[in-house]
Amino acid sequence: MITRAEETADGYVLNGAKMWITNGTIADVAVVWAKLNGEVRGFLVERETPGFTAPEMKGKHSLRASVTSELILQDVPIPSDNILPGGKGLKLPLSCLSQARYGIAWGVVGAAMACYDTAVAYAQTRIQFGKPIGSFQLVQAKLVDMLTEITKAQLLCLQLGRIKDANRVRFQQISLAKRNNVEMALRIARDARAVLGANGILDEYPVMRHAANLESVVTYEGTHEMHTLIVGEDITGIAAYA
Repeated sequence: MITRAEETADGYVLNGAKMWITNGTIADVAVVWAKLNGEVRGFLVERETPGFTAPEMKGKHSLRASVTSELILQDVPIPSDNILPGGKGLKLPLSCLSQARYGIAWGVVGAAMACYDTAVAYAQTRIQFGKPIGSFQLVQAKLVDMLTEITKAQLLCLQLGRIKDANRVRFQQISLAKRNNVEMALRIARDARAVLGANGILDEYPVMRHAANLESVVTYEGTHEMHTLIVGEDITGIAAYA
Protein backbone atom coordinates (compact mmCIF):
# COMPACT_ATOMS: atom_id res chain seq x y z
CA MET A 1 0.00 0.00 0.00
CA ILE A 2 1.76 3.12 -1.28
CA THR A 3 -0.86 5.65 -0.21
CA ARG A 4 0.16 7.46 2.96
CA ALA A 5 -1.62 9.75 5.40
CA GLU A 6 0.03 12.32 7.63
CA GLU A 7 -1.64 13.99 10.56
CA THR A 8 -1.85 17.78 10.52
CA ALA A 9 -3.27 20.46 12.79
CA ASP A 10 -6.54 20.45 10.80
CA GLY A 11 -6.81 16.75 10.06
CA TYR A 12 -4.78 14.71 7.57
CA VAL A 13 -2.99 14.93 4.23
CA LEU A 14 -3.13 12.03 1.75
CA ASN A 15 -0.58 11.21 -0.93
CA GLY A 16 -0.65 8.22 -3.25
CA ALA A 17 -2.67 6.52 -5.96
CA LYS A 18 -5.20 3.74 -6.45
CA MET A 19 -5.84 1.73 -9.62
CA TRP A 20 -8.88 -0.08 -11.02
CA ILE A 21 -11.49 1.75 -8.95
CA THR A 22 -15.03 1.12 -10.17
CA ASN A 23 -17.05 4.35 -10.62
CA GLY A 24 -14.16 6.41 -9.25
CA THR A 25 -14.60 9.11 -11.88
CA ILE A 26 -18.31 9.66 -11.25
CA ALA A 27 -18.46 9.05 -7.48
CA ASP A 28 -19.05 12.01 -5.18
CA VAL A 29 -17.12 10.38 -2.34
CA ALA A 30 -14.29 7.84 -2.40
CA VAL A 31 -13.29 5.56 0.46
CA VAL A 32 -9.49 5.58 0.41
CA TRP A 33 -7.31 3.27 2.48
CA ALA A 34 -3.92 4.60 3.50
CA LYS A 35 -1.20 3.97 6.04
CA LEU A 36 -1.17 6.38 8.96
CA ASN A 37 1.78 5.92 11.30
CA GLY A 38 2.21 2.41 9.91
CA GLU A 39 -1.44 1.40 10.41
CA VAL A 40 -4.06 1.04 7.68
CA ARG A 41 -6.90 3.53 8.09
CA GLY A 42 -9.88 4.52 5.96
CA PHE A 43 -10.65 8.07 4.81
CA LEU A 44 -13.60 9.69 3.04
CA VAL A 45 -12.35 11.82 0.16
CA GLU A 46 -14.86 14.13 -1.50
CA ARG A 47 -14.58 14.61 -5.25
CA GLU A 48 -13.96 18.38 -5.20
CA THR A 49 -11.16 18.19 -2.62
CA PRO A 50 -8.02 19.99 -3.89
CA GLY A 51 -5.32 17.61 -5.10
CA PHE A 52 -7.75 14.75 -5.76
CA THR A 53 -8.35 13.61 -9.34
CA ALA A 54 -9.96 10.46 -10.75
CA PRO A 55 -9.28 10.05 -14.49
CA GLU A 56 -11.18 7.30 -16.27
CA MET A 57 -9.14 4.37 -17.58
CA LYS A 58 -9.76 3.99 -21.31
CA GLY A 59 -9.16 1.22 -23.84
CA LYS A 60 -10.74 -1.70 -21.99
CA HIS A 61 -11.82 -4.77 -23.94
CA SER A 62 -13.71 -6.08 -20.90
CA LEU A 63 -16.32 -4.63 -18.51
CA ARG A 64 -16.83 -1.79 -20.95
CA ALA A 65 -20.19 -0.83 -19.43
CA SER A 66 -18.44 -0.03 -16.14
CA VAL A 67 -16.52 3.17 -15.45
CA THR A 68 -13.07 2.22 -14.15
CA SER A 69 -10.75 4.86 -12.76
CA GLU A 70 -7.42 5.72 -11.24
CA LEU A 71 -7.47 7.77 -8.04
CA ILE A 72 -4.62 10.26 -7.73
CA LEU A 73 -3.98 12.00 -4.42
CA GLN A 74 -1.45 14.82 -4.22
CA ASP A 75 -1.34 16.58 -0.86
CA VAL A 76 -5.08 16.09 -0.42
CA PRO A 77 -6.33 17.75 2.80
CA ILE A 78 -8.78 15.62 4.76
CA PRO A 79 -10.83 16.98 7.71
CA SER A 80 -10.40 15.10 10.97
CA ASP A 81 -14.08 14.02 10.79
CA ASN A 82 -13.43 12.15 7.54
CA ILE A 83 -11.40 9.33 9.03
CA LEU A 84 -13.36 6.10 9.48
CA PRO A 85 -13.74 5.40 13.18
CA GLY A 86 -13.66 2.17 15.10
CA GLY A 87 -11.10 0.16 13.24
CA LYS A 88 -7.46 -0.12 12.30
CA GLY A 89 -5.38 -2.50 10.21
CA LEU A 90 -5.77 -4.40 6.97
CA LYS A 91 -8.65 -6.42 8.40
CA LEU A 92 -10.91 -3.38 8.05
CA PRO A 93 -10.77 -3.03 4.24
CA LEU A 94 -10.66 -6.78 3.77
CA SER A 95 -13.87 -7.24 5.77
CA CYS A 96 -15.99 -6.09 2.81
CA LEU A 97 -14.40 -8.52 0.35
CA SER A 98 -16.31 -11.61 1.45
CA GLN A 99 -19.63 -9.97 0.58
CA ALA A 100 -18.35 -8.90 -2.85
CA ARG A 101 -16.90 -12.33 -3.59
CA TYR A 102 -20.13 -14.02 -2.50
CA GLY A 103 -22.03 -11.82 -4.94
CA ILE A 104 -19.62 -12.72 -7.73
CA ALA A 105 -20.11 -16.43 -7.10
CA TRP A 106 -23.82 -15.92 -7.82
CA GLY A 107 -23.42 -13.38 -10.61
CA VAL A 108 -21.21 -15.49 -12.84
CA VAL A 109 -23.81 -18.26 -12.71
CA GLY A 110 -26.14 -15.83 -14.47
CA ALA A 111 -23.54 -15.21 -17.18
CA ALA A 112 -23.10 -18.95 -17.62
CA MET A 113 -26.86 -19.45 -17.87
CA ALA A 114 -27.13 -16.77 -20.58
CA CYS A 115 -24.39 -18.47 -22.60
CA TYR A 116 -26.01 -21.87 -22.13
CA ASP A 117 -29.47 -20.66 -23.14
CA THR A 118 -28.00 -19.02 -26.25
CA ALA A 119 -26.14 -22.21 -27.18
CA VAL A 120 -29.27 -24.36 -26.75
CA ALA A 121 -31.41 -22.06 -28.89
CA TYR A 122 -28.75 -21.91 -31.56
CA ALA A 123 -28.23 -25.68 -31.57
CA GLN A 124 -31.96 -26.20 -32.10
CA THR A 125 -32.20 -23.83 -35.08
CA ARG A 126 -28.83 -23.97 -36.85
CA ILE A 127 -29.09 -26.45 -39.73
CA GLN A 128 -26.08 -28.38 -40.96
CA PHE A 129 -26.19 -31.40 -43.28
CA GLY A 130 -29.95 -31.12 -43.35
CA LYS A 131 -30.60 -31.22 -39.59
CA PRO A 132 -30.10 -29.07 -36.46
CA ILE A 133 -26.60 -29.21 -35.03
CA GLY A 134 -28.24 -30.06 -31.71
CA SER A 135 -28.81 -33.55 -33.13
CA PHE A 136 -25.06 -34.24 -33.21
CA GLN A 137 -23.53 -36.12 -30.32
CA LEU A 138 -20.61 -33.74 -29.67
CA VAL A 139 -22.91 -30.72 -29.49
CA GLN A 140 -25.26 -32.50 -27.10
CA ALA A 141 -22.27 -33.49 -24.96
CA LYS A 142 -21.26 -29.81 -24.66
CA LEU A 143 -24.79 -28.81 -23.66
CA VAL A 144 -25.04 -31.58 -21.07
CA ASP A 145 -21.70 -30.58 -19.56
CA MET A 146 -22.83 -26.93 -19.44
CA LEU A 147 -26.08 -27.73 -17.68
CA THR A 148 -24.36 -30.06 -15.23
CA GLU A 149 -21.75 -27.47 -14.23
CA ILE A 150 -24.34 -24.70 -13.91
CA THR A 151 -26.49 -26.89 -11.67
CA LYS A 152 -23.52 -27.76 -9.45
CA ALA A 153 -22.60 -24.06 -9.18
CA GLN A 154 -26.18 -23.14 -8.27
CA LEU A 155 -26.25 -25.75 -5.53
CA LEU A 156 -22.88 -24.55 -4.22
CA CYS A 157 -24.17 -21.00 -3.99
CA LEU A 158 -27.46 -22.11 -2.44
CA GLN A 159 -25.68 -23.99 0.34
CA LEU A 160 -23.23 -21.13 0.81
CA GLY A 161 -26.17 -18.74 1.18
CA ARG A 162 -27.78 -20.95 3.80
CA ILE A 163 -24.55 -21.05 5.79
CA LYS A 164 -24.18 -17.29 5.41
CA ASP A 165 -27.73 -16.65 6.61
CA ALA A 166 -26.91 -18.75 9.68
CA ASN A 167 -23.80 -16.59 10.31
CA ARG A 168 -21.58 -19.65 10.00
CA VAL A 169 -19.88 -18.90 6.70
CA ARG A 170 -16.07 -18.81 6.54
CA PHE A 171 -14.16 -16.70 4.03
CA GLN A 172 -12.38 -19.83 2.78
CA GLN A 173 -15.75 -21.25 1.71
CA ILE A 174 -16.52 -18.06 -0.19
CA SER A 175 -13.10 -18.24 -1.87
CA LEU A 176 -13.86 -21.79 -2.96
CA ALA A 177 -17.18 -20.71 -4.50
CA LYS A 178 -15.76 -17.65 -6.25
CA ARG A 179 -12.85 -19.65 -7.65
CA ASN A 180 -15.00 -22.56 -8.85
CA ASN A 181 -17.91 -20.62 -10.31
CA VAL A 182 -15.85 -18.07 -12.23
CA GLU A 183 -13.78 -20.82 -13.82
CA MET A 184 -16.97 -22.72 -14.61
CA ALA A 185 -18.66 -19.71 -16.21
CA LEU A 186 -15.65 -18.84 -18.37
CA ARG A 187 -15.39 -22.43 -19.57
CA ILE A 188 -19.10 -22.44 -20.47
CA ALA A 189 -18.76 -19.14 -22.34
CA ARG A 190 -15.96 -20.64 -24.41
CA ASP A 191 -17.93 -23.83 -25.07
CA ALA A 192 -21.00 -21.79 -26.06
CA ARG A 193 -18.86 -19.79 -28.46
CA ALA A 194 -17.71 -23.09 -29.98
CA VAL A 195 -21.31 -24.24 -30.46
CA LEU A 196 -22.12 -20.99 -32.24
CA GLY A 197 -19.03 -21.27 -34.40
CA ALA A 198 -17.99 -18.02 -36.08
CA ASN A 199 -21.36 -16.50 -35.13
CA GLY A 200 -20.21 -16.69 -31.52
CA ILE A 201 -18.03 -13.61 -31.94
CA LEU A 202 -20.88 -11.40 -33.19
CA ASP A 203 -22.56 -8.87 -30.92
CA GLU A 204 -25.87 -10.29 -32.12
CA TYR A 205 -25.27 -12.91 -29.43
CA PRO A 206 -24.19 -12.24 -25.81
CA VAL A 207 -21.59 -15.00 -25.60
CA MET A 208 -18.45 -13.06 -26.52
CA ARG A 209 -19.43 -10.17 -24.23
CA HIS A 210 -19.81 -12.54 -21.29
CA ALA A 211 -16.53 -14.27 -22.16
CA ALA A 212 -14.65 -10.96 -22.23
CA ASN A 213 -16.19 -9.81 -18.96
CA LEU A 214 -15.48 -13.12 -17.25
CA GLU A 215 -11.81 -12.79 -18.15
CA SER A 216 -11.78 -9.76 -15.83
CA VAL A 217 -13.79 -11.51 -13.14
CA VAL A 218 -11.08 -14.18 -12.97
CA THR A 219 -8.79 -11.38 -11.74
CA TYR A 220 -10.87 -8.96 -9.70
CA GLU A 221 -11.91 -9.48 -6.09
CA GLY A 222 -8.99 -11.88 -5.77
CA THR A 223 -7.37 -13.79 -8.59
CA HIS A 224 -8.05 -17.45 -9.28
CA GLU A 225 -4.55 -18.24 -8.03
CA MET A 226 -4.98 -16.26 -4.82
CA HIS A 227 -8.19 -18.08 -3.94
CA THR A 228 -6.43 -21.34 -4.71
CA LEU A 229 -3.84 -20.51 -2.06
CA ILE A 230 -6.49 -19.41 0.44
CA VAL A 231 -8.28 -22.75 0.13
CA GLY A 232 -4.97 -24.62 0.03
CA GLU A 233 -3.89 -23.06 3.32
CA ASP A 234 -7.22 -23.99 4.88
CA ILE A 235 -6.77 -27.60 3.78
CA THR A 236 -3.15 -28.04 4.85
CA GLY A 237 -2.70 -25.44 7.57
CA ILE A 238 0.34 -24.18 5.64
CA ALA A 239 0.45 -20.74 4.01
CA ALA A 240 2.12 -21.24 0.62
CA TYR A 241 2.35 -17.47 0.04
CA ALA A 242 4.15 -16.61 3.28
